[in-house]
Amino acid sequence: MRAARLSVVTAVAAVTALTAVTGCTSKSDAKDGDRVINVTATDAKCETSKQEISAGHVELAIENKGSKVTEVYILFPDDRIVSERENIGPGTKQRVTAEVKAGDYQIACKPGMKGTGIRKDLKVTGGSVAKRDPRLDKAVAAYREYAQEQADATLPLVATFVKAVEAGDLEAAKAAYAPSRIGWERTEPVAESFGDIDPKVDVRADGLEAGQTWTGWHRLEKALWQDKKITAAEKTLAGQLTTDLTDWQKRVGKAEITPTSMANGAKELLDEVATGKVTGEEERYSHTDLVDFKANVEGAQKSYELLKPVAKENDAALVTELDKQFAALNALLEKYRPNTTSYVFTSYEKVGAAQRKELSDAVNALAEPLSKLAAAVAK
Repeated sequence: MRAARLSVVTAVAAVTALTAVTGCTSKSDAKDGDRVINVTATDAKCETSKQEISAGHVELAIENKGSKVTEVYILFPDDRIVSERENIGPGTKQRVTAEVKAGDYQIACKPGMKGTGIRKDLKVTGGSVAKRDPRLDKAVAAYREYAQEQADATLPLVATFVKAVEAGDLEAAKAAYAPSRIGWERTEPVAESFGDIDPKVDVRADGLEAGQTWTGWHRLEKALWQDKKITAAEKTLAGQLTTDLTDWQKRVGKAEITPTSMANGAKELLDEVATGKVTGEEERYSHTDLVDFKANVEGAQKSYELLKPVAKENDAALVTELDKQFAALNALLEKYRPNTTSYVFTSYEKVGAAQRKELSDAVNALAEPLSKLAAAVAK
C-alpha cells in the first residue's frame, strides 16, 4: 500500500522520522543547472521552473511551502508513474532523479496526498542521451524478470486465500492472508506505477477517495480479524481481488522500468516501511506488519543488488554503507522470526514501543544512503 495513504496526522508524524533523508543532493548528470527542475509545492499551487527539457536524466528539486504533507510525481499522459516522492512534509525539501524519454509528461503535486493533484505540463524533447552502461540494461532485464516471477507466484497464494474466504473458513483465510501479500509487497512500486491497481487491492479505509468503494486485501483483513465473520459480500470481494491481481500479473511485463526507477523504487519501499509498517498502520487488524516489512526490505535489496556493480564503481563508499545497513536491518528483523525458513513473524501488537523505535532507527539508517542510489547509477 502506498505510504501516502496514511491519515494526514500519521503522515505528519512519519515525516519527522524521515527528515534525515529530505535534503539529499543528487550527484547525477542532473547536477548541471539545465538538468534540474525546481518544484515549489503549496496547498493550492504546483510551480515548476521548466516546462521543457531534453531527454535524459532529470532532477526534481522539490520544496514544500504549504501546510500539508504532499507528494510530487512525474506522470506519463495515461497517469502511469515515471517517478515519485511521497510524504514531503511542510517546510522540507527533497530531490529525486529520474530518466525520461522524449514525449509529453506532467508533474503533479498532491497536497494532503489526496486526489489527482495540481498538474503542470512537461515536454521532453529528443536531445542526446548518453549511452547506458550495458550492465544497467542487464539489471533492468533481471529486475523485470524478478517482478514477473513475484506476480506469477502471488496468484496461487491468493487463490488459497480466496478459496478459504469463499468457503467461509475464517481460520484458514487468516492463515493464508499474509503469505498472499508477499510478492506484491516486494515489488509494489511496479504495481503502483500503473496508477489504477493499487487503490483496488491495497487501500485502507483512511485512504479512500470520496465515493470510492472499499475493496481489496485490507477490506477483507478487517472482516476476518475485527468483524470476525465472512459474509456474501466478502466472498464477492475475494473474487474481485483475484480479478484485479490477475490484471496486475498480466501488466507487469509492460511496466516502464529504468535503472533510476529501480533505485527510486527501492527507496519508496523503505519509505513504505517507515510510514506504514513501523507505525503498525498497514496491518492494523491482523498485526502481520512484519511480514510486509520483510518483503519490502527484500524487494529494495533486490533492486540494490542488481544495481550494485555500477553503483560501486561510481560511489564505493555508498555501497559499503548500504551493505552495512541492509545487513543490520535484516539481522534485526530476524529477532522476530523464530524460523528463518518461514514467513511467520511475531505479531506486531506484541512489539513494544522501544522495539518499534529500534526498528524505525534501523530503517532510517538504511533509507538515508538508499536515497542516493539513483544518483550513483545515473553518473
